[in-house]
Amino acid sequence: MILSAISNATAGAASATDGAAIADDFDAFLRILTTQLRNQNPLEPLDTNEFTAQLVQFSQVEQSIKTNENLESVVQLAAAAAATNAVGFIGKTVSVQTTQAVLSDGAAAWQYDSEKASSDSTFTIRDAAGNIVWQGSREVVTGQGSFNWDGRDNDGNQVADGTYSLTIEARDSDGIAIAVGISSNARIDGVDFSGSEPVLMAGDTRILMSDVSRIFD
Repeated sequence: MILSAISNATAGAASATDGAAIADDFDAFLRILTTQLRNQNPLEPLDTNEFTAQLVQFSQVEQSIKTNENLESVVQLAAAAAATNAVGFIGKTVSVQTTQAVLSDGAAAWQYDSEKASSDSTFTIRDAAGNIVWQGSREVVTGQGSFNWDGRDNDGNQVADGTYSLTIEARDSDGIAIAVGISSNARIDGVDFSGSEPVLMAGDTRILMSDVSRIFD
């Protein structure tokens, strides 16, 4: 069919090129079709159903290209909106669902959310290399609570500022493990646009917007 050759010729082009080429292809399609009608065998005229099918298929190709162009526009608008929203985080303090927190000037803080209370839970702080810096027993309350660390290891030595992670192993009175969610607060001082989506920056810490649970002034 006439349309088959035209469709195959344009299948691998980019949508922007396709949008411009579709008009030229349609003109070529009409010229070829007109020539075919003018020179058809009177004893074997062009089948009406085939003629109609070619027109319908060409229309579907044109509509698909326009749909792709519209989708690209929507994606670009969404990306622009995400970038605008990300910039709005600068200067704000956010609560992030993460076990990491930044130790600065001898202070680091985490928040937790526990479904049950635990009178004897193990709190473990590790450095960026995964080494245990401090470990101790603390009480966990039901619901939201907080844990502040003074930046000292188990020997009482002040450790260097940087990023540290906290894990909490809690069990109830029957010895059954309790799920404890951990988060920390961070002040956003920049946004990284180098990747496929904006990433919030708090010092050297990278924070995905999807991990932010609360925003504070």
